Amino acid sequence: MKRFRWLVILLALGLIAVSCGRSDKNNNNNASGTTTTAAAGGASSKCKSEALKDTDVGVTASDITIQVMADVGSPLAPGLFQGNVDAINAYAKYWNAHGGIGCRQVKVVTWDSKLNAEESKNGLINACANALAMVGDNSLFNPDVSAMSDCKDKAGATTGVPDIAALANDIHEMCAPTLYTVQGISYPCPIQTGVQDIREMVGVLSYYTHTLFKDTPLHGLYMVPGDLPTTVQSSTGLIAAQLKAGLTLDDTLKVSGRDAQAAYTPRVQSMKQHNSNYLYDGSNDRAMINIRKEAKAQGVDQQVKLWACSLACYTKAFAQSGGADVEGTYAWMQYLPFEEASANKEASLYVDNVGADKVDSFGAQAWQSAVLFKQVVDEIVSTQGPNAITRANILKGLASTKDFTANGWAGKKDLKGFGPCFLIIKFTGGKWTRVYPTKVGTFDCTDSNVIKVTLDPVAEAAKIK
Repeated sequence: MKRFRWLVILLALGLIAVSCGRSDKNNNNNASGTTTTAAAGGASSKCKSEALKDTDVGVTASDITIQVMADVGSPLAPGLFQGNVDAINAYAKYWNAHGGIGCRQVKVVTWDSKLNAEESKNGLINACANALAMVGDNSLFNPDVSAMSDCKDKAGATTGVPDIAALANDIHEMCAPTLYTVQGISYPCPIQTGVQDIREMVGVLSYYTHTLFKDTPLHGLYMVPGDLPTTVQSSTGLIAAQLKAGLTLDDTLKVSGRDAQAAYTPRVQSMKQHNSNYLYDGSNDRAMINIRKEAKAQGVDQQVKLWACSLACYTKAFAQSGGADVEGTYAWMQYLPFEEASANKEASLYVDNVGADKVDSFGAQAWQSAVLFKQVVDEIVSTQGPNAITRANILKGLASTKDFTANGWAGKKDLKGFGPCFLIIKFTGGKWTRVYPTKVGTFDCTDSNVIKVTLDPVAEAAKIK
């Protein structure tokens, strides 16, 4: 189930590198204590102001239909993004029990894209015919989005289907005109080739280098997910950001999401040869578990000061399978961890309604997408009335949404850009605990956390062996 997670995490969340020093006091963004938007209350007062009508595809006088499309049923990774489906169903159930959304009950259509480009295209066709919008999607292979972008609305206009994605992995979906995502988009749109500017997160490593390890220059190994050309290419921007920030990389080595521990023997030997004190896992949780176990077997674990990962390591499998061998691993994320659900109403709603045994990072992103959908619909109803809910107005609302936070659960972000907010957690004592910023419910949202690097991803990928 977890073996292909690196495909998504890599593109969505990027890599850590270095920026400038900062302190908790000056740069925290407090996300705790927030509730639903003011527009929600205004929207509910409008529900009886006029007779409800069928306003667009997927909108009747009684119902709003949305579609969640995710890779679930592929034999390559069974149940991979089941969390997205669980989250959207739970969100709809919760709000239906509390009066619905847009003065209507929400119906959820699910589509299994099965890690298959053709099934993804079929899902877009189905959404065009039946849904007001796509919400909480996570389909890795989505190269032909014409069925979504060129879709006609009820009036026959080529409006397109709003795609409020939990995460967009394929560059064609990232750059689709109707795509808005609660996660980051690093690459420039429209799609470019050759040398280009790529946005990357660098603020995280600033904390490592200027605070945690300010007296220990970090140098080491970057593990590149090497199963597909696209994942190697996406690593190039992340590597360039680290180098630009002053981090020294002793080696950049391709790994596979399917590698067993034995495959990490030469990689650990490289760390031993270079006396590396740093490792960044650009692959999945299993990769970090394997290299940590192998490093311990070779006696290299004690020389490493920083084992660093992205949200890819924030999984139940990491804690259960890694155990004591992965103690001390650091990870970064852009929304409050489940361990802090009590600090934010929206996070608490997700955990309570999906169930603590079913929460995962992908489901969290899907729930946040649903929050965005509701926020936009509430605003439409509040300002234009319940019969103004159309695809065109949804897209206008998305385009005008700035600094989205999912009611304080996540750090602020541009729906077509890359947000600067982050927090750092550490796996210690068998659980994840907050490291930075130290105050529960907060983020570091310094604008300089994100920089641009300029390179040709294809050319740079060819240099990685």
